[in-house]
Amino acid sequence: GCLVGAEALLRWRDREGNPVVPARFIPLAERSGHIVQIGEWVLNEACRQAKLWSDRYQLAPVMAVNLSAIQFKRGKVLDLVESALATSGLPAALLELELTESILLQDVDATVKTLGDLKAMGVKLSIDDFGTGYSSLSYLKQLAVHKLKIDRSFVQNMTDETDGDSIVRAIIDLGHILHLTVIAEGVETEAQANYLKKSGCNTMQGYRFYRPMPHEKFLALLQAGEAISLN
Repeated sequence: GCLVGAEALLRWRDREGNPVVPARFIPLAERSGHIVQIGEWVLNEACRQAKLWSDRYQLAPVMAVNLSAIQFKRGKVLDLVESALATSGLPAALLELELTESILLQDVDATVKTLGDLKAMGVKLSIDDFGTGYSSLSYLKQLAVHKLKIDRSFVQNMTDETDGDSIVRAIIDLGHILHLTVIAEGVETEAQANYLKKSGCNTMQGYRFYRPMPHEKFLALLQAGEAISLN
């Protein structure tokens, strides 16, 4: 029931002020290669905002930032993260990098080393959209990650499809066996939240709690010492 973290989301408006959905502009940015520069800006801005929270609140929330596969491959991730933390002054433990399973399919040895170096730096690491990619269990054991994020598609189908709840429980159990924190994303209803809580899911995010909001509104939640009731 406590507010423990936030995920940095990118939003864009066109010249008329109309929103352009990420599903439209992120693939374009990835194809053009601009995702590397965009990702660098996002990481630096997210760390700067998170540092403001940590300066004001003893129990500051973790800031989660997504890394694209292209950014991970071309963006000199270690240097980028080290620079963002140094420039902002944010403690490494308050930054969480979300990695898609496609990142994990790149050069295995290099990926394992990079993730190990990031973990040694003190940064938290999570596998985003777990269960939708191709990572094997043997590979998963090698990775220096802290968290698994259950993809929203599994959460949405949890109470609607046969065996949907079994898949979610299996991911939660797998995460705990590997001593990982499990996060469910896309939680929209009280029934979903209650089921996940009873199943031992550690953390949840989604519209059941809050919709995407600008920094100022999130800051107001922290000032109010917001706690969410799941009863």
